Amino acid sequence: MPKSSLSSLLLAEEPAKGQAKETAPAGVAHQHTVLEAEIAARGGETKAGEYRIGYIVEAAEPWFQGEHGAHGKLVNREPAKNETHHIEIIPMEATTGRIVPDVPIKLKVVDAKGKVVQAQKLNFYHAEFFHYANNFSIPTAGKCTLRATLQPPTFLRHGANGEKPALSETVTATFADVELKPES
Repeated sequence: MPKSSLSSLLLAEEPAKGQAKETAPAGVAHQHTVLEAEIAARGGETKAGEYRIGYIVEAAEPWFQGEHGAHGKLVNREPAKNETHHIEIIPMEATTGRIVPDVPIKLKVVDAKGKVVQAQKLNFYHAEFFHYANNFSIPTAGKCTLRATLQPPTFLRHGANGEKPALSETVTATFADVELKPES
């Protein structure tokens, strides 16, 4: 029986006896290549609980949203005049590297004096890589702390009775000394 196209994607060459060679489809590999480059250039990462969590800071960005709330025709939403930064949080399973969907995330931007400048729930975005983000209005440039609180994902999990469900705990990732510069 010939290998399926998925099998040929995942098994690029014959593995050694008893071993499987893991590769990813080109789109998945590209997504992670771009993600790693952006985290290195415009962000950072930490580990919290079962997660590896990255962040990226960019200029405020447009996005498509429902014309009448969550439903309806998608229309372009340009950044508001006071929005200065687009801050992204990328939760990945630490063991697999997979970006985790359906994670309720709240991000707080804390200034050097410990005051919360802005706090927002993040939205899930389809882009070159999946991520959670929102535009923020940061009044002054300088160093701050980003504090992302990740609630357990809303999806169901497989498992047997007595096992601890994966990704079932609330975690907080703290990124200190993040430079928020004027973006344009």
